Amino acid sequence: MSLKEQITDDMKEAMRSKDTIKLSAIRLITAAMKQKEIDERIELNDTHVLTIIEKMIKQRKDSITQFEAGGRQDLVDIEKTELAILSTYIPAGLSEAEIQEEVATAVAISAAAGPQDMGRVMAILKPKMAGRADMTAVSALVKAILTNA
Repeated sequence: MSLKEQITDDMKEAMRSKDTIKLSAIRLITAAMKQKEIDERIELNDTHVLTIIEKMIKQRKDSITQFEAGGRQDLVDIEKTELAILSTYIPAGLSEAEIQEEVATAVAISAAAGPQDMGRVMAILKPKMAGRADMTAVSALVKAILTNA
């Protein structure tokens, strides 16, 4: 079952069980998926859906930080609930050792010699690690390795 189908099934289940909070969060995901399909005229695969969900998770984390700074605990609670629901669709994360191993393998495959080859390394890593690691941290690790190479 694809991730898109799983989300649709979860939405139907949330409707049946009258779970309005979960239903609301899932509807946000489906709206974002439909928007991307319409804008780019493509059929979304799991990688596309994961990218959308990761972006939504990042937005929620940013919102939580801003709402906490503004003293809006009511909005923080809503965002945290949505974040928890969104996180259920992200695959289990990679450990630090697994990330370092993947980066080392990608550097070797791409024959990267310095920071100018970072794009080639990231192109190899992105499809493998999407949704399983913080790509900002992976990018920083790749940069550190290539700078010292």
